[in-house]
Amino acid sequence: MQAALQSHLDRFVPQLFGYHALQIGHLSPDHDLLSTSRINHRVRLECEPGQGDLSALADALPILTDSMDLVLLVHCLEQVEDPYQVLRETDRILVPEGHVLIIGCNPLSLPGLWGQLPGRSGSKGGPWSGHCHATGRVRDWLSLLGFEVLARAYAGFRPPEGRSGFRVRLRVVESLGGRHLPYLGGAYVILARKRVANVMHLRTRWRPSRSMVPSGLASPFCRRTDRD
Repeated sequence: MQAALQSHLDRFVPQLFGYHALQIGHLSPDHDLLSTSRINHRVRLECEPGQGDLSALADALPILTDSMDLVLLVHCLEQVEDPYQVLRETDRILVPEGHVLIIGCNPLSLPGLWGQLPGRSGSKGGPWSGHCHATGRVRDWLSLLGFEVLARAYAGFRPPEGRSGFRVRLRVVESLGGRHLPYLGGAYVILARKRVANVMHLRTRWRPSRSMVPSGLASPFCRRTDRD
């Protein structure tokens, strides 16, 4: 699944330009998800101290407003109590027309339903046992913040457990799911762009015109009187 997610990122990331990129979270500590990015200055932020270039909470980022061109959220929405606050912080630090990439687990997928079965590892702390959010809900949150969803991609269409022979037989499910049932993938990648409405301030020019003065009014004048 990690390889499939990386292949989706490799399609999206090279098309995104800018000066600064921020990755929050990871799939593997030694794996650079933005390796194909053309943005030279890339920073990785982790929630646990001692990891990454920065350590902070995803819902309270120590980043300047309007300073990032690209933000990658790796399973950040599932690890906080208020995922909408994470998106608000992302919206705050992104420059106008900046991009966000969101990686998350799909609770309505075959691996997600499999992980919720009793006795499976997913029900004991697996990736689908947390607060997973469907892509429809994430799109609604992004829409409320003014983002435009540009693309969605899915990965992982077979249960993550089972004997080796059983997993080999399920390879056909992986190929068929990617072609005909993409929305049942166990993980997803969402690409969205921050849209900012352009407001043009127009200055009104007042020009004197005789037509603005109603006719029939007496003209003002001053009378001088001489007193002895």
